[in-house]
Amino acid sequence: MIKTVFHSDDMPPQNRLTRFDEFQVNSEYPMRVRSEEPENFRATARALDLAAVNVVELTCSSADVRRTPRMIRDSDPELYSIVFPLRGRVDVVQADREATLGARDFALYDSQRPSHIRIAAEGETATLVRAQLPRVLLPLSACQVDRILAVPMSGHGGVGALLTQFLTSLTAGSASYRPADIPRLSGVAVDLVNATIAHHIDAYTEIPADSRRRALFLRIEAFVQQHLHDPQMSPRSIAAAHHISVSYLHRIFRDHGTTVSTWIRRQRLERARRDLADPTLRMTPVHQIAARWGFNDHASFTRAFNAAFDLPPRDYRQHALSALG
Repeated sequence: MIKTVFHSDDMPPQNRLTRFDEFQVNSEYPMRVRSEEPENFRATARALDLAAVNVVELTCSSADVRRTPRMIRDSDPELYSIVFPLRGRVDVVQADREATLGARDFALYDSQRPSHIRIAAEGETATLVRAQLPRVLLPLSACQVDRILAVPMSGHGGVGALLTQFLTSLTAGSASYRPADIPRLSGVAVDLVNATIAHHIDAYTEIPADSRRRALFLRIEAFVQQHLHDPQMSPRSIAAAHHISVSYLHRIFRDHGTTVSTWIRRQRLERARRDLADPTLRMTPVHQIAARWGFNDHASFTRAFNAAFDLPPRDYRQHALSALG
C-alpha cells in the first residue's frame, strides 16, 4: 500500500526545508535539497514499495536536488531512476546533458553519477513521479544506457505512455491492491521500464549525434520563424517548446557562431526590412511594421535597424521604394 513518508505541514514552517533535506540525505539514495524560498517550502512524499521497484509521488515547492560526488563515494545504491512531472516542470542534469520535462515527459538518471534535479512549481507546488529500480534489472550494458541519461523522452504515446500511465496509476489507486498483487505489479513495472528504455535506446542511437543536433537546430529555426511576431518569445519559451534546457539551447547556437537573441533579432530585422521595401505596404506606418515583427519599442527598433543596415527605417524605405520607380 502507498504510504505518506514525509509531510511538511505537520512541522513548523521554518523547519520544513531542513527536515526534508535530512529526510533525503538519510535515505537509501542520498541527495541534498535547497530552495530559494525556504520559509515557504512545502513537501509531501508518498511511496509505494514493490520490492524490486520503488515508486514515489512527490508534491513540493520549487527546489534544487543534487547528488554530489562525495555522496556517491559514501553510498551508491546502484539504482536507475525514471522521473516525470504531473504538474510543473522538472529539469534533469547528468552526463553533460540536460532534459527539460513537461507533463508526462520523462528522463532516466543513474545513482552512480552526479546529478542535479530542478523542480519548478506551477503555482505553489509541483508534482512528480519517480520510480527507482536496481541497475541489474536492466539487461542492457552501461554504455547503452549512458547514451540516454538525461535525454528527454515522451510519455504521451507508445511504450512511454504505457509506462507513465502505469506508474501514475500506482500512486493514485494503490489502496485497492492486495499483498499478493505486489510481486505481479513489480514484474509489470520492470518489464515496462525495460521495454521503454530499450525502445528509446534503439530510436536514439539509430541517428548519429551530429545529425540529431543539426535536426534539432533546424526545428528550432523553423519554430522561431513561425513566432517572430510574438514579442514574448524568449530563450526559455523556445527551450521549453523543444524539451531542452536553456543552457543547451545556448550551446547549440554557439556551435553555429551566434547567440539565440542575436539570431532572433537579425531574423526580425530582415522581415521588417523586407516589408519596408514592399510597395504594397507603403501606407503602413513604420511602427506597425516593427510591431508586426516583435518590436514593441519603436526607438529600440530604429536603433537596431540603423545599426544593422546603416540607415534608419524611414530612410531605408524611401531609398528602396524610389529605386523601384
